[in-house]
Amino acid sequence: MLNASIVLYHTPAAEVQKIVRLLRACPEINEIWLIDNSEIMTEAFMFLPATYIFNNKNLGYGRAHNIALEKSLKTNAKYHLILNSDIEFTPDVITQLVKFMDENPNIGHSIPLVRYPDGHLQYIAKKLPSPFILIGRRFLPKSWIKKDIEKYENHWFFKQTDYKSKLLDAPYLSGCFMFLRCEALRKVGLFDPRFFLYPEDIDLTRRINQHYRTVMYPAVEIIHNHAQSSYHSLRLLWIHSINMIKYFIKWKFN
Repeated sequence: MLNASIVLYHTPAAEVQKIVRLLRACPEINEIWLIDNSEIMTEAFMFLPATYIFNNKNLGYGRAHNIALEKSLKTNAKYHLILNSDIEFTPDVITQLVKFMDENPNIGHSIPLVRYPDGHLQYIAKKLPSPFILIGRRFLPKSWIKKDIEKYENHWFFKQTDYKSKLLDAPYLSGCFMFLRCEALRKVGLFDPRFFLYPEDIDLTRRINQHYRTVMYPAVEIIHNHAQSSYHSLRLLWIHSINMIKYFIKWKFN
């Protein structure tokens, strides 16, 4: 059984309708949960072929997804897919991911190749971050730390002509599309509720990686209309910074 969840926050109705339609075109998907952190309910979401849960407050990304993850664990689902509403893919992507995970029980978390709408790669399978690389990426000229960024984002992998036939093991996989083995979640736990936004995907991938492989499977692709919100909002930058400090304290800056 495969379930899916999407966390909403003032998300355009057309975007939500589109992703639900796409998920319902995938025969492997059973339950779909729409977890709404907005202040105002969107009644139209109640009529979609999905379970709409209105929180009436912003719980944060991880805590909201935990509502659906707990339901998946209680119903003994085999896999749970966490994805953003701005993702696009064809239904065969899910079919191939289920087959891939079934054939590799030592993998606890996988993600497909991710591209921007213009076709450029998104480097979403990374090494563990350091304070230096995060501060440098945000505030320093890219030319100053180009080699450090490329190392952090595993650019070497994509320079191989046959990379699509290989796997990229990485301890940090982006939260935009997380194909999770529920057995792994039972072992390591769900999203850490202390993180309101941003490092919860690093933390969860890292914990799963202590017991299972966490990999990019580039044989299949999706498109992510990535907004990089913290680059355009001082408030989100502040939230990002505070939560990253919490992350580094938790992991003792390792």
